Amino acid sequence: MPKTFHAPPRASFLQKLGPGGASSLGLALASALGLLLVPVGFRLPQVLRGAEGDPLEPADAILVLGRRLEGDCLTPVFEARLAHAEKLWRQGLAPRIFVSGGTTGSATRSEAEAGRDWLLARGVPLENILLEDRSQHTLENLFNVRTHLRAEGWRTLLLVSDPLHLARARATALGLGLEVRCSAAPGCLPASGSLAWWRRAAVEAFFLHWYHTGLLYSRLIRSERQLERVT
Repeated sequence: MPKTFHAPPRASFLQKLGPGGASSLGLALASALGLLLVPVGFRLPQVLRGAEGDPLEPADAILVLGRRLEGDCLTPVFEARLAHAEKLWRQGLAPRIFVSGGTTGSATRSEAEAGRDWLLARGVPLENILLEDRSQHTLENLFNVRTHLRAEGWRTLLLVSDPLHLARARATALGLGLEVRCSAAPGCLPASGSLAWWRRAAVEAFFLHWYHTGLLYSRLIRSERQLERVT
């Protein structure tokens, strides 16, 4: 069986697509435009509902999804994600925090390493922090963390991200067979209800449409290599 595709460090957009990615993106764009953006409108309420998160329950681990660094520095959104994860950890909702994200852009360290250092500076012990430092995007974040969960016999994740990202993250996690609850990090830009917020919501609705299009496309053509990445 062919080895599962993983994008290389500092991957370009095209490199991140992987097997079937360009085809599924083309199909998603064609269907969205051909149907006058109806598929995006159909997914938009899902994005908005997802932004509210879930009622909190204890889990085996908290997962902070990575966010591209600016140089080697955390963005305000990534800091907000980490601060929310720290708060949940201090509330006793999980004994450990996973920080995910590989080396992207012009950074000389991975997103996960930058997140770990931030948590250490806030007093979270090193033994309570786990890293997934190879991934280049959300799908790989979750795929790689799933491998670690299975190896340790853990089942449940409390998934932390900014509100508008949660619907796509949840769909991806469920597609991979992960048991997740989602929690939105407060204070993330753009501000709720602003024009930038609605633009981001529309982009996330398209990404969600793209994810479901790619999943359906992979199943229709029965591509084991493509399905291995997403299920």
